[in-house]
Amino acid sequence: MVKLDFSKSADGLIPAIAQDYETGEVLMLAYINEASWQKTLETGNATYWTRSRQKLWMKGESSGNVQKIKEILVDCDDDTVVFKIEQLGGAACHTGHRTCFYRKLEGDELTVQGEPVFDPKDVY
Repeated sequence: MVKLDFSKSADGLIPAIAQDYETGEVLMLAYINEASWQKTLETGNATYWTRSRQKLWMKGESSGNVQKIKEILVDCDDDTVVFKIEQLGGAACHTGHRTCFYRKLEGDELTVQGEPVFDPKDVY
C-alpha cells in the first residue's frame, strides 16, 4: 500500500492537482488528507478535504461534475499527488468554467479565457 506523507503540514493536508487525463489540461488544485486519500482509492472518484467546510468532499457531489480517477502520480517526496481524471459534466470549477485556471494575466489585468459550461446559480 502506498503511504503518503501527510505529516509535513500542521493540518495534515497535501496538494492534489486534478489534470485531464487525455489533454493534460490542469483543471484544479485542492487538498487531501489521509481519509480523502483512502476514499479516493476505494471509490475511484476524486475526494478532497474542503478547508472551508472542514469535511470530506467528493468532487461533484452537489454539481454532478464528478472526477473519475484514471491514473495517480505521486511526487518524489510523497507529499503531492496528481490525479489524472475524466471530468464528467465538463466543468471542474465551481464558477462553471471547465478549469479553475480560466483567467490569464495580460499586462496587469486578468482576462477570462473561454465561456462557462454551466451557470453556478442553477447548480448550487
